[in-house]
Amino acid sequence: MALAFDEFGRPFIILREQDQKTRLRGIDAQKANIAAGKAVARILRSSLGPKGMDKMLQGPDGDVTISNDGATILEQMDVDNQIAKLMVELSRSQDYEIGDGTTGVVVMAGALLEQAERQLDRGIHPIRIAEGYEMASRVAVEHLERIAQKFEFDVNNYEPLVQTCMTTLSSKIVNRCKRSLAEIAVKAVLAVADLERRDVNLDLIKVEGKVGGKLEDTELIYGILVDKDMSHPQMPKQIEDAHIAILTCPFEPPKPKTKHKVDIDTVEKFETLRKQEQQYFDEMVQKCKDVGATLVICQWGFDDEANHLLMHRNLPAVRWVGGVELELIAIATGGRIVPRFQELTPEKLGKAGMVREKSFGTTKERMLYIEHCANSKAVTIFIRGGNKMMIEETKRSIHDALCVARNLIRNNSIVYGGGAAEITCSLAVDAAADKYPGVEQYAIRAFAEALDSVPMALAENSGLQPIETLSAVKSQQIKENIPFYGIDCNDVGTNDMREQNVFETLIGKQQQILLATQVVKMILKIDDVISNSEY
Repeated sequence: MALAFDEFGRPFIILREQDQKTRLRGIDAQKANIAAGKAVARILRSSLGPKGMDKMLQGPDGDVTISNDGATILEQMDVDNQIAKLMVELSRSQDYEIGDGTTGVVVMAGALLEQAERQLDRGIHPIRIAEGYEMASRVAVEHLERIAQKFEFDVNNYEPLVQTCMTTLSSKIVNRCKRSLAEIAVKAVLAVADLERRDVNLDLIKVEGKVGGKLEDTELIYGILVDKDMSHPQMPKQIEDAHIAILTCPFEPPKPKTKHKVDIDTVEKFETLRKQEQQYFDEMVQKCKDVGATLVICQWGFDDEANHLLMHRNLPAVRWVGGVELELIAIATGGRIVPRFQELTPEKLGKAGMVREKSFGTTKERMLYIEHCANSKAVTIFIRGGNKMMIEETKRSIHDALCVARNLIRNNSIVYGGGAAEITCSLAVDAAADKYPGVEQYAIRAFAEALDSVPMALAENSGLQPIETLSAVKSQQIKENIPFYGIDCNDVGTNDMREQNVFETLIGKQQQILLATQVVKMILKIDDVISNSEY
């Protein structure tokens, strides 16, 4: 341990409790960091592609998650190492920005780190490697821009969107229903999209799930689904042409804000209080009837007496509806949320063509469908499945498909999947390496080799010979000068991804390359790791 001394020869402490800290410097620090990053990538490598495996994760409270979504796996993993946490962040940022490609981005970062390790062993300085990677990533992104294809779609012809969403869903556990789920996702996005501004607000798409039924029963509802039933079993189960009062105020007499108590010493006073309360409820129900409401949806509960009165006055009501759901109901029905009862007016009522209560299976579980709304800008995807884990994984898969459809509406450029984009980028980067005279040339070639790791992983996971398959596809691309050849994971008999309809979004693929390069550069620049000792 090196000590520093002042001018009087007294040692002074640079790090607090430095004798209790472990420290890695220089090449050792870089090797340790690279090993940590590679370990995370190795875990996810087998989950890549349509034949990728799923991971089973058990949470601290015994909850089991089965998924092959990269972001979900890394989120649930209890990662201790700081560099491994960077990889988790990398996957999360890909998920936030693009929604898809979370596994691929980590696999690519792992491959870049592996190649960087080889360059370090050759004695190349880490900064030169980082600079070479930066140059190579620019070449790859520009090449993707050149080979990307645009497709046109509109509300009536959305087949290209469905095909791209099917590519996303083909690697998920739900791939047997990928056609129907992709159609549901695209219809949902088009329902809420503003095609003129090319903008999509995914908050308007609510994804609900209920255990029971089969995956094929998943449906798209042009309206809102609420996991509640009518507050009284004798209320009507179906209301046509509903006028909905949306309340966030409690359906009960007002309470003073200050501390208070009521002294009742005679039966008459008690009777008066009861009558007063009853009159108040009476006025509230009458107010709802007067403004023309045929259904009351309330954020809070209400008294049994109020409930009984609502039933007698033939005014159906739903209680304990969450705030987010109330907002969506207000958007869908064109109503206004009423915070104070006195403010309820006919203009603030929402309108829906049909409100119905639906029972499920033999259980007493019921849900409320609010359909044919005045403003169909809010929709619900209702997922059915055999168990809770299946429904959760389907929700994650649908989220990925929704994000892909949103990205295509924002930018309708696509590249071809199945490793085709990575192979053509690898060839372009390799060709560009000769133009750089410095040591960076080695790093650029290493980048090209790292890009090949994605198609290699796809081939490996599909049970093919990775090196043979990759070299065959590569030579085919060079021979015919066509960037559409990829790995035939599903054994269709052709490597042409146009025929197989395997597409990926251009912005998703570019983001993968840029994010992976950024993280690897950051890891390579760390040359000193100071951590607390385990003892």
